[in-house]
Amino acid sequence: MSQPDYLQPFADCLTQSSQWLSAQAEAGEKHIGYFCTYTPVELIHACGFVPIRVMGEPGVVEQAYSLVPDFICPFMKCALEKALNGGFKYLKGVVQGYTCDVSCGMANIWKENIPGELYHTFPLPYTDAPATRDYLHKEFQAFIHKAEQAGGEFRLERLQSSLDMYAAIRRSLLSLYQFGEDGAPALNARERHIVVQAGYVAPPDLFLGMLEALASQKPFNSRESQAGIPVLISGSLVESVGVFDAMEKAGARIVADDLCSGYRNLLPVDGSGSGPMERLIDRYVNRFPCPSRCRAENRFPLLMDRIEQTGARGVIFLIQKFCTPHLADIPELTRLLKAAGIPVLVVEMDESWRMGGQLQTRLEGFVEMIDGMYGTNHGKI
Repeated sequence: MSQPDYLQPFADCLTQSSQWLSAQAEAGEKHIGYFCTYTPVELIHACGFVPIRVMGEPGVVEQAYSLVPDFICPFMKCALEKALNGGFKYLKGVVQGYTCDVSCGMANIWKENIPGELYHTFPLPYTDAPATRDYLHKEFQAFIHKAEQAGGEFRLERLQSSLDMYAAIRRSLLSLYQFGEDGAPALNARERHIVVQAGYVAPPDLFLGMLEALASQKPFNSRESQAGIPVLISGSLVESVGVFDAMEKAGARIVADDLCSGYRNLLPVDGSGSGPMERLIDRYVNRFPCPSRCRAENRFPLLMDRIEQTGARGVIFLIQKFCTPHLADIPELTRLLKAAGIPVLVVEMDESWRMGGQLQTRLEGFVEMIDGMYGTNHGKI
């Protein structure tokens, strides 16, 4: 699909990443895959590997069912299906931060079934205390030892550089969520999604250059982009931009997200500390939380902050089917949001990410309900 000039490099990155990552691997580049953004990519990069986020991509699952049951999330099933079909031959292994049980179990399934040289899971602490920081420091050192045995080479000054580069990337991406003078964000939700996803499959130095080029073009939207009912979407990964198109077609305007493939991964942009390892630890013990790392009642004030900052009038929970951590949070978050006067819609997507007529009708009904609550004249808020 043709994109605006400022967006085309990012769209090309997504559609062509398999080809050029394979070419880079043949030339000697060492790529390591990861599922979850709790994985310390800066440390992987500092060990001489290029972290690449494993994407599931919509599709039909067949081979993966010989290794996993049907009742796990579509993201993991589709990613395993792609791996079994040879779609990740450019990876030298998978490194994973311990978040949901499925992702950690999947890392072990990959180790047993997908050829590679480096497999590792980081057991991340749930609390922040001196003892947990010492524990995480030892875990990071254990990874460094394993990475060096797999051909990596760690240097502390390289970790410093990696931290600086990823922090610059996150600051640049956060600027895309900020509102311009005309009250519209720099990019709409569909465009932001394409840019952010490109960063998961591009080497970080290349991606930072692409973001700097994007900033120089200042692709700010017109006042027309203010039309529509402002909503926040919350969930895990979105693997099809079609869902954004369906929401906008229904009359919604996505002004904020709480997605692990979006805003949630950007905070904090950096950690603090006396040295690079302390900075790294500080960032990962203070990550903007997802349901697998935080109780619903503790996520609620964070969602309300985003709602108040962006003027969202409703929340759409966009959940991958069988995503237990997110599904477990929905009853309590729905109760709290409705008590605060915020309407809620829950949408579950399977591995096809197909936007059927029934879903479109539900989205339109939700938007019309909010429109009626506020008397906003068809979304012109």
